[in-house]
Amino acid sequence: MTEAAKALKEGELELINQYTRQELNEDEVYAFSIVLCDNEIDRDSERFSVQSLQKLSELFVGVTGLYDHEVKSENQSARIFSCKVENTGGETSDGLPYVRLTARAYTPKNDFTMPFIKAVESGMKKEVSVSCSVRHRVCSICSEDIGVCGHIKGRSYDGRNCFATLEEPTDAYEWSFVAVPAQKSAGVIKSYRKKGDEMDIEKRIFEGTAQSFTADEMNVLAERIRILTEKAADGDAYRQRLTQDISRAAAIALPELPEATLGFITKNMNAKRLEELHKALAAKAEKSVPVLSQLRPKSTAADGGTGKNNIYKEI
Repeated sequence: MTEAAKALKEGELELINQYTRQELNEDEVYAFSIVLCDNEIDRDSERFSVQSLQKLSELFVGVTGLYDHEVKSENQSARIFSCKVENTGGETSDGLPYVRLTARAYTPKNDFTMPFIKAVESGMKKEVSVSCSVRHRVCSICSEDIGVCGHIKGRSYDGRNCFATLEEPTDAYEWSFVAVPAQKSAGVIKSYRKKGDEMDIEKRIFEGTAQSFTADEMNVLAERIRILTEKAADGDAYRQRLTQDISRAAAIALPELPEATLGFITKNMNAKRLEELHKALAAKAEKSVPVLSQLRPKSTAADGGTGKNNIYKEI
């Protein structure tokens, strides 16, 4: 089983037992993590605002999960016992900080629920969708309620995409396992850490054992790629400055060395080797043409031509 299902976190059993008539122990409970919704523009050209996600984090606590939004008692699969809003560090498709609403849900372990638990563990039950009500669906084009403003979701107006931002949730009815969710990242997620004893994403990639990634893991990879891209750009800029300094030093220290040959030598050197080469060439260049200070004594008749009494800056 996944880490999320192996053990409950501290205090979670107490939260679960608030919904049970008979107190359950840890061995009698299966718990898992899900992303309910986020602030990304979904397949229906709608998005939740961050404020709406905060409100939904309160409304969805205690709400049961169904199958395909069919409101039948026999369709109940699990119950949410905690929710929180997370900022993962990524961005939405239109450049906003990516924020999502995650939840922890449980179901009792017994013969009746075991097929469901196995379906979740195998990934067959993964994608989810939420059902709730909101007061306003704000148009991205005119900021009015999209039901009365005349703009149509999904269309483009003067190059601007029309979508609705869902504001002021009033109720959370249910969440369901579905085949195709409106929000692409909504669904069961694994519990893991970036470091430690749990799954190492980068190791899986390099060893060729990565078959698929959860939404959580994709966010970690996106952030990792962003950081590495920035570092690579900084490294390229530093390398360019270093090779320019090497070229200037070599022109003085080794004037007989063709520039093309120098370029071939430095092309595959790492930063450390380039620094060592620059240091050696700079030392040799300084011996060939000593660096003179910009401040030098100016000879005058008053000091007998020694220049000891006057300092000036040559321009």
